[in-house]
Amino acid sequence: MSDSAQPHPASGELKYPPGVSARPGPATRPLLPLEWLVLIHVGIFFVGTTWAFGGGADFVRPYLRWWGTLGLLLTFAAVCDSAAWREGAMRPLVWLWPLVAFNALVLVACLNPNLRELRFGADVVLAPGGARPGWPSSARPLLALKQLWLIDVVWLSCFNLVLLVRQRRALRGLLLLAVLNTLVLAVFGTVQKLSHAKGLFFDAVPSPQKFFFSSFVYHNHWGAFAVLMAAACLGLVWHYARRRESRDAYHSPALVGLVIVLAIAVTAPLSTSRSCTALMALLLVAALAHWMVRLVQKRRRFQESAVLPIAGALAAVALAVAGIWYVAKESIDQRVAKTREQLADMRARGSIGARVVLYRNTWRMAQDQPVFGWGMASYPHVFMRYNTLDSPQDGLPVFYNDAHSDWLQSFAEHGYVGTALLGALGLVPLLGLRRRHFVSALPGYLFAGCGLILLYAWVEFPFGNVAVVLTWWLCYFCALHYARLQERDALAALAAGSRAPAPALCFLSSF
Repeated sequence: MSDSAQPHPASGELKYPPGVSARPGPATRPLLPLEWLVLIHVGIFFVGTTWAFGGGADFVRPYLRWWGTLGLLLTFAAVCDSAAWREGAMRPLVWLWPLVAFNALVLVACLNPNLRELRFGADVVLAPGGARPGWPSSARPLLALKQLWLIDVVWLSCFNLVLLVRQRRALRGLLLLAVLNTLVLAVFGTVQKLSHAKGLFFDAVPSPQKFFFSSFVYHNHWGAFAVLMAAACLGLVWHYARRRESRDAYHSPALVGLVIVLAIAVTAPLSTSRSCTALMALLLVAALAHWMVRLVQKRRRFQESAVLPIAGALAAVALAVAGIWYVAKESIDQRVAKTREQLADMRARGSIGARVVLYRNTWRMAQDQPVFGWGMASYPHVFMRYNTLDSPQDGLPVFYNDAHSDWLQSFAEHGYVGTALLGALGLVPLLGLRRRHFVSALPGYLFAGCGLILLYAWVEFPFGNVAVVLTWWLCYFCALHYARLQERDALAALAAGSRAPAPALCFLSSF
């Protein structure tokens, strides 16, 4: 919302943030049918995807695409609501232009294949050539269309939260469902790990990847998902702790929330994901520092010492770390030994590792088609021409389905233009926010979790997993819309003649 949207004291005129209903109902009004449908649709989408191997199995993706497509009907229902147009609630539709442009880019590319199928009996070989130079092209058009379909329905399903949901408590309820589902997955994965299961669902399904956890095929995908959900849980903890400051901590839902955060956090080292263990530790240390700063400020206002509660908190943290070590000691020892082995191998070879070579080869692939890239879903088929890595066991080329860097893979598949459009999907909605929107705890933690995964995507491929993509957009749009609704409610209270402070002060009080 721009500064001009602030209430003018002389005229008494009150303007609401763009895309937020100008006539917000009371906080206790019942949810409308369309709101319920959006929440149920996204909730089932989230729970179903996380339990269906995180969307990592090919045979579940058609079901996910069709379920997500139901979200298009909800978007259409919102667009057909004339009252919502009059109230300005449809203004977020302008955020759709990067998605429309990206779809156009992929569809045009699918009409210009850059690989040809050559058949030798029952064998099919992909050969370069056939594409019109200077135009967007695609290596595998059919695979590109399927992947584009999934990306569209995931984005639009989460976007419907902004378009249709009008209450913060509904968003909190959805986040609570997501956190509780993650808790069940974490407990399930912990028991499965400690029982030394060799396959998914206690050996019921063979895993193509030995580093799996819970229902997720790849441990780094679980780790990214766990970081997002831990951030969401921390935001909810701050919200409920603030609402019950008059009661002691033992009677607050915040204590239960901290236990859930601990249960989710322990799965990062238990899953043997070193990178996500570091991300989880960074998130928890930042949350602890946030709490300490808040505590010191509060104690200073009442001229009380903060030494005793901080000492107690540090003791609790030490106890929690000891508990995590006790549960995940075997997994931690395995990964420490693996790290030492990799470092010794790098010293023996005089190299800094295969990952850097993989990144260099991926960048060479990207530079051969810098503007529009090789096309969506093209990486595993085109990269074979650029791969210089061989297996140390048999000397054969190593097959890579992913670049282990989502950012580099995006440049290789979509070029500068497509990558810019994908970035615009997240950046354009942020343009309506101001600094005051980022001081509220719940949106702040959600944005922090999303930011950590964006950084992680430089050195791994979290967005190669459907569940992580869905969770990322769920957290992102919940954070974005929650901040906007919080400002709407503050302005509504001011318009009603209450004694509430200015919106900026409302945000600070909830920090």
